[in-house]
Amino acid sequence: MVRKDYRRRGIAGALALSAVSFARDLGARAVEGYPRLTAEGEESGDVSLYVGSREIFAAAGYHEVSNPTPRRAVMRVDL
Repeated sequence: MVRKDYRRRGIAGALALSAVSFARDLGARAVEGYPRLTAEGEESGDVSLYVGSREIFAAAGYHEVSNPTPRRAVMRVDL
């Protein structure tokens, strides 16, 4: 979670991208994130997106592999 005063500066995206490098360096086979999905035009509070947005993970190279619930996606990078 990125502290409120530091949001909208690209930190969450940098963390998602860094997770891939870190996992690769340790020999992981994949990295996953589980962002909350929002409907088009839906206002979402900061707390509801503490797991990140689909857009943040997509920009870091993750691709969507499933939607276990209507409000959750599984995003993955295979290493």
